[in-house]
Amino acid sequence: MHQGCDASVLLDDTPTFTGEKNAGPNLNSLRGFEVIDSIKSQVERICRATVSCADILALAARAGVVFHGGPKYVVPLGRRDARTASQFAANTNLPPASASVNTLISMFAAKGLSARDMTALSGAHSIGLARCSSFRPHIYNDFNVDPSYAAARKQTCPASGGDGNLAPLNIQNPNRFGNTYFQNLVARRGLLHSDQALFNNGPVDGLVRLYSTNNAVFYNDYAAAMVKMGNISPLTGFNGEIRRNCRRVN
Repeated sequence: MHQGCDASVLLDDTPTFTGEKNAGPNLNSLRGFEVIDSIKSQVERICRATVSCADILALAARAGVVFHGGPKYVVPLGRRDARTASQFAANTNLPPASASVNTLISMFAAKGLSARDMTALSGAHSIGLARCSSFRPHIYNDFNVDPSYAAARKQTCPASGGDGNLAPLNIQNPNRFGNTYFQNLVARRGLLHSDQALFNNGPVDGLVRLYSTNNAVFYNDYAAAMVKMGNISPLTGFNGEIRRNCRRVN
């Protein structure tokens, strides 16, 4: 997925390439591969070699957002699947939890996404969990964090050990998609360094404040950014393939 919406992230390792599932930003973070496997097998039984894994991922992403109360949007279809993957490229192109706001802006810009797109897409962190190893540097070393919030997180994320202990990305309502993520940032309660970097006297502070008070604007921008991101370098026509099993090439 680092190079475009081609479902490369779903490929398991092979003798000829190391896949992206164990890249730094993905390791022990991306989950639910078995859900995609189940969807794909059901689709294949009804409509063989027609719906790509890349399209299934895009549709599943929307379904997850809508299920948790987020906006509906039209997903353009017709993507095809990559025949290879690259852990190195994933490590190079996916932003780490330690990223600064300027790094985030530049990495998204390299894919044709604006600072506004980046900020809106970060709102996906209104649901989900993160590992202690991802947020430990922020709650122990950064100064732009609410002390009571940091103290609460330290209870389950010690200074050493407990790397796999989980905490919600959104302390207010981790199972509801919405602008409470941005409200947390304004209150200095972002879980990751890269979350709080969005509201730290920087270039997107104004957007964070806007989204924190206007959920409709956030939803509109998020939906537009998801469509835009879903159109990044898709494989179409005779490029790539339609995998029969999302974990391996045909």
